[in-house]
Amino acid sequence: MNQPYPSYPPGSRTSTLAIISLIGGITGWSILPFLGSIVAVITGHMAQSEIKKSGGTLTGKGMATAGLILGYLALVLGICGLCFFIIMSVLGITFSLPLVSNSGYY
Repeated sequence: MNQPYPSYPPGSRTSTLAIISLIGGITGWSILPFLGSIVAVITGHMAQSEIKKSGGTLTGKGMATAGLILGYLALVLGICGLCFFIIMSVLGITFSLPLVSNSGYY
């Protein structure tokens, strides 16, 4: 007599959007400062929504959250830095980098 095969629960897999969000968050701090952060924020929100709707078949909520944190933090710090330099330039305060000194020493 043939025994029916046991049914296994469907395997869970990691959300691709969560992985992209984490990679975008990391590149937002290194290679592509503004673009990587935007990608991290957009795909992070998409991944969290996708994971919530999957009913437990998708994982990666931690990666999506990390991508969101990295992306938002880089955007906020970048905007604050930009505002700082705009305010300083309006006030007439300049920043100079001493690339070569008059004495010949670096």
